[in-house]
Amino acid sequence: MLRLLETPTMPTLDQIPVGQRARIEALHGSDGLVQRLYEMGLLEGEEVEVIALAPMGDPMELQLRDYRLSLRCSEAARIQVTPL
Repeated sequence: MLRLLETPTMPTLDQIPVGQRARIEALHGSDGLVQRLYEMGLLEGEEVEVIALAPMGDPMELQLRDYRLSLRCSEAARIQVTPL
């Protein structure tokens, strides 16, 4: 009997809890937003840490290299990560 296994999906940056570090694996989309994320330093292989969430949950504050970055959760949802 053929058995199909579910492939777990890789989490996105908006799913990472405060205090957790993650490595960026991929950015999704083909529009100007992805280009802007690249320009902000959100590149494949970079490690980020979720520092805080705003009181209403959006935006989120990230530590990336030696600076902090605020990012909307809708933008963070385009970034696939591996939790560390």
